[in-house]
Amino acid sequence: MPNGSPRNRRLSALFWLGLLLFNYPILSLFNASVVIFGLPLLYAYLFGVWSLLILCLALAARRPPTPPLPDAPRQNDRFR
Repeated sequence: MPNGSPRNRRLSALFWLGLLLFNYPILSLFNASVVIFGLPLLYAYLFGVWSLLILCLALAARRPPTPPLPDAPRQNDRFR
């Protein structure tokens, strides 16, 4: 697979997005004393972003469906 393939570009973009979202300045925005579903806001943010990145990575890493191979000629078709 060449380096410039769309899959590699998508995976690279998701890596950089994850690096940005899990870095200090962004994390400090969610360090508040707010509770969501019984979790502090920071923990809810971490698990939510982590889950979304895993989902996006799974979608980006999927292989495209392979086209079916053409039917091979059968032996009986040679003599018709």
